[in-house]
Amino acid sequence: MVETKIFPIEHLREFSTRVFQHFGVPGEDAALAADVLAVSDLRGIDSHGVGRLHTYFDMLDLGRINPTPNIKILRESPSTATVDGDNGLGLVVGPRANEIAMDKADQVGTGWVSVANTNHYGIAGWYVLEALKRDLIGWSMTNTTKLVQPLWGGERRLGTNPIAIAFPGMTEPPVVIDMASSAVAYGKIEIAKRRGEPIPSGWSIDSEGNDTTDPHSMIEGGALSPLGSFREMGGHKGYCLAAMVDVLCCVLSGANWGPWAPPFALRQEIPERSVGKGIGHFFGAMSIEAFIEVDEFKRQIDDWVQTMRATKPQPGTPGVVIPGDPERESEKDRSQNGIPLVMPLVEELRDISQRTGIPFD
Repeated sequence: MVETKIFPIEHLREFSTRVFQHFGVPGEDAALAADVLAVSDLRGIDSHGVGRLHTYFDMLDLGRINPTPNIKILRESPSTATVDGDNGLGLVVGPRANEIAMDKADQVGTGWVSVANTNHYGIAGWYVLEALKRDLIGWSMTNTTKLVQPLWGGERRLGTNPIAIAFPGMTEPPVVIDMASSAVAYGKIEIAKRRGEPIPSGWSIDSEGNDTTDPHSMIEGGALSPLGSFREMGGHKGYCLAAMVDVLCCVLSGANWGPWAPPFALRQEIPERSVGKGIGHFFGAMSIEAFIEVDEFKRQIDDWVQTMRATKPQPGTPGVVIPGDPERESEKDRSQNGIPLVMPLVEELRDISQRTGIPFD
């Protein structure tokens, strides 16, 4: 078993904030970016929390991310906007664009914002959780660097292209759907590599196009598989979801789609050409009261949750899980007991500390 070390979330949040500030990110933006990472770690999505900090560090250090972007609206209607992120941190550009979508929903019932010229924005779920605070239904999606094979393709052509949506309840917790359109997030492959563990069949292919259980084979020239993996298991559905995200985030905004998305990690291949600016995001917000009484909606969500929970469990399983349950359980535990980090990741953070002079341990 790989050794882990426990850190309080506020310690990791403060360290991340100071790292971003080290590169000239304004204090408010740095704290916002650190919060997105912290929520990911609290909710147990280890692939997108401080596990990503060294990559942000590398990109900022090389000048590939603008620490002080001039985020601007290029085109706008009462319910829509196209935003240029000026190559800023996605952890800052994303929240600003999401806020525009939510403000429009409050004003006219719905808000839809497509974003170009931006970077990796953390977990898709962070943005829909913000919408819940305002009694809105939130949508969030982004394209990413090419990592995923199209169905029956033997190489990388699409990103993991995650999608999130959330619905508030009355007394029951909200329904929070947050998923990649690939069989698994790339960070899960990195975690398996750090732990020296194999990955399940159906997660990825190697450089020859064959199914592999070796995380190194995927990383070194292989590709992730679409959600559903094989055609017989619904792989065409994951492929179609990824295509939808590409169009809404990129074709609609003017960002780079498919294999032309710029790399987020230094080891990733730089595309031979561009078809737009940066990567893209897409945010949506819907005012519940524009469709139905808010309390009635929430009561129905409560009924839906209770009905699903009351389902007879399948033999050998713990029973039906409501979307968002595992993350809520993780958040409750980790808020009290701290965040477990594997030692290879701790060493990455120590490297940042050594190179910046910001204390970590």
